Order: sequence, then structure tokens, then C-alpha cells
Amino acid sequence: MNSWIINILPQDLQIICNHAESTYPEECCGLILGYLGRDGKTVIDIIPTENAWNTQAEDFPGEYKVQTTRSRYAIAPQVMLQAQKTARERSLNIIGIYHSHPDNSATPSECDRLYAWEEYSYIIVSVQNGKATTVKSWTLDHHHQFQPESIENIT
Repeated sequence: MNSWIINILPQDLQIICNHAESTYPEECCGLILGYLGRDGKTVIDIIPTENAWNTQAEDFPGEYKVQTTRSRYAIAPQVMLQAQKTARERSLNIIGIYHSHPDNSATPSECDRLYAWEEYSYIIVSVQNGKATTVKSWTLDHHHQFQPESIENIT
């Protein structure tokens, strides 16, 4: 299995970009459902979620608490639990999380790295002046460092 590839339909990528543009200048976030196969991860569904950073920030350490939804995101625990239940009912898994970086690059931040999970893909959309520009996917290696993950369009 190639775990460095995420396969996605162009319309699912468009859902992510539209969500990113609609929440600008704040970060958007959402969940990616799918499965693992010989050809990497395959996206089956995109679940846009609310950026719950403002209600979840107290759970993060010191310097991150002062950040806002313009530069941080969080998915509420009850939303994660519901998505896990939905995925299980559909014989899928949560295979990743997407979020946007308003007026910044599609490169993970240190905060993104600290709270990331090894098995997930992290799709990041750079939104410049309200327009989605660059989309990149990342996954953690065994040293908890982000590595680029190839985004392949399903045709």
C-alpha cells in the first residue's frame, strides 16, 4: 500500500475549496471519510464542520489560547464522535482532516504538527484574498514530522 497518496474526486476537492473561500478570512475545517487501499487513501465523502476554535481553545497550551479562528481551527469532540459513528455505519473511516490557511501558504504550522495524528491526511488550502489558490496534502511520518502526500484525482 502507498500511504503517501490520497485519491480524491475533483468535485470533493471543489467542496473543500468552496468551504475555504466561504469562511475567509477565518480558517475552515472539516473531515475526510474514506478507506485505505493498495493505492493509498481514497476519499469517499467530505464533511464540512464548524471551526470550534473559539470554544475549544482553553484545551490547548499557553501561547495557542490567544489565537483566533483566523489562524487556528478545532473540530468539536462531539462532531468527531458523530463522524466516527457515521463512518462506521458506512464501513468507512475518518482518513483525514482539511483546513484552510487564510493569506498564508498551504504548509502545516507547528500547531498543526503538534496536534496531528499519524494515520490521517491533512489537506491544507491556501486562501489568498478570499480565493483558494494552492491545495496540498500532508501526512505524518514515524518521527511526527509532516511529509508531502500526493493528491491524485479519481477519474
